[in-house]
Amino acid sequence: MQIKLTKFSKASGCGCKIAPPILEEILNGCKTDSVFKNLLVGNDTKDDAAVYEIDNDNCIISTTDFFTPIVDDAFDFGKIAAANAISDVYAMGGKPVMAIAILGWPTDKLPAALAQQVIKGAQEICKQAGIPLAGGHSVDTQEPLFGLAVTGLVKKQNIKKNNAVKQNDILYLTKPLGIGVLSTALKRGLLSEADYSILLKETTALNSIGEKLGELTFVNAVTDVTGFGFIGHLLEMLANTNCSAVIEKENVPIINSAKEFASQFVFPDNTTRNYNDQIKQVDGLTNLDFIFYCDPQTSGGLLFSVTKENENEMDLFLKNNHQFYAKVGNVTDKKEKAILFM
Repeated sequence: MQIKLTKFSKASGCGCKIAPPILEEILNGCKTDSVFKNLLVGNDTKDDAAVYEIDNDNCIISTTDFFTPIVDDAFDFGKIAAANAISDVYAMGGKPVMAIAILGWPTDKLPAALAQQVIKGAQEICKQAGIPLAGGHSVDTQEPLFGLAVTGLVKKQNIKKNNAVKQNDILYLTKPLGIGVLSTALKRGLLSEADYSILLKETTALNSIGEKLGELTFVNAVTDVTGFGFIGHLLEMLANTNCSAVIEKENVPIINSAKEFASQFVFPDNTTRNYNDQIKQVDGLTNLDFIFYCDPQTSGGLLFSVTKENENEMDLFLKNNHQFYAKVGNVTDKKEKAILFM
């Protein structure tokens, strides 16, 4: 009999993140006056990874990401968790060079052979990324969890922060929304094999285009869409700027089967949590829109902004690199609300 990993966790994938208000409370109590002049990107801007300057030209990227099972298959869980963690390096415009595993395993509930499959899945994705899974650390936990600490490299001039958007920028997205909806359908035993294949394809696709985006001067800001959903990560891009964003709903890609499940009110509990935290800064959501735009993504796509004058050049670049993309909106001057859906 197959052991279903999702039965052993309360929340799935990036949906198990601590709620933003609680996380904010935790971090507010951890502020420090210490100054590290070589730390170019730290935790003050809620960016995807930390960046530390080695010399005038070169920097190290450091990040970690781990979560509870989003799928039942152990090998697939390892693949998804690895792709998700490595994505943070790509989101900074960098190149991953090495990963270390983080494994929590309830040894009294689940066999060690399954944990081995998780690690093997991660090894496969690391191989695709061209990096070693060079070691790690494990603990005995109540719920299974897995992820990576990833080290990357980036030229100082290629660093892409998440909140460096500029007025009139065009917003691009490289994966469709709806992963959280599909993972919830899986947990409820509603997902077909065909839809599972879509879930696996999207969540294990590396965001390696991010390294190339780092080399383009007309790409201003980059992040990846994960547990706080499309709205949550777009709000982070707009934070501490004099900008808002207009999103064209008809241009935002959403997995077709996710739309069907949403009509049956199949979606993660943390979708509502995201909505309650974000809605005061948003206008234009109607009907079931919140299910998709607040959907906690796991290993989601890159969301990035491009100088409007280089829009055609960007389109051609992405097509030549065989990269799926959608132009979902644009950055404007500051409005009453941070995000307006049209």
